[in-house]
Amino acid sequence: MTPGIVATTVAKIANPEGPGCCAIILTIVSYLLIVATFPFSLCMCIKVVQEYERAVIFRLGRLLKGGAKGPGIFFVVPCIDSYRKVDLRTVSFDVPPQEVLSKDSVTVSVDAVVYYRVSNPMAAVCNISDFSHSTRLLAATTLRNVLGTKNLAEILSERESISHNMQSSLDEATDPWGVKVERVEIKDVRLPVQLQRAMAAEAEAAREARAKVIAAEGEQRASRALKEAAEVISESPAALQLRYLQTLSQISAEKNSTIIFPLPIDIINNIVSK
Repeated sequence: MTPGIVATTVAKIANPEGPGCCAIILTIVSYLLIVATFPFSLCMCIKVVQEYERAVIFRLGRLLKGGAKGPGIFFVVPCIDSYRKVDLRTVSFDVPPQEVLSKDSVTVSVDAVVYYRVSNPMAAVCNISDFSHSTRLLAATTLRNVLGTKNLAEILSERESISHNMQSSLDEATDPWGVKVERVEIKDVRLPVQLQRAMAAEAEAAREARAKVIAAEGEQRASRALKEAAEVISESPAALQLRYLQTLSQISAEKNSTIIFPLPIDIINNIVSK
């Protein structure tokens, strides 16, 4: 047995998952074709990816070592290499409106928007068949799960907290896929028409109640001020006369032809007593 065959046999035993004889033969033939058709083969061998893209290369079905290629020019071997481009830019999508039953048994329709990007191109290609579609489905499911633990008041007032919880849950679930969820925003919360009318009636009643309380407090303060003013005027009869003259001056300033002379209450009391 020749030394070359012995070396090949030993290598196969040491690494049973390595390329077989057929793979080696196909690789040699592919390189010979490249050399034979040079320089025309360069059109098939040289590929370019943009700054925001990466190329994951498979050689005979196996992931090529060295990680994703790019940006710029990279080299592939025809017939034995295949590659897939992955976009690293941030992608946004709308989560369809979800009918959610809140913690206090109120049905609401909520939609959101999710921003994500690919952080690990090799995991995004090898660990899941379609990371974009899977992320969309997971976002819709997570939205229902998170809102199901909140009551209506929390859904309406704590949108930022709900968005943060959704982002944390999605980011943890999509990390093995090589996907990074950057932001989640709750767009709109739609309530049933009957519930909207009930809430509007409740808010209107609350506003009317507050208005009545404010008016009553104003009247109470005004009555106290009038009482204090009456006590001050009663201490000096001249103060009442001065107030009377001031009132006549204000009436005459408006160019009115009618002048009102107030009748003292004491005179009326004397007439009634007689």
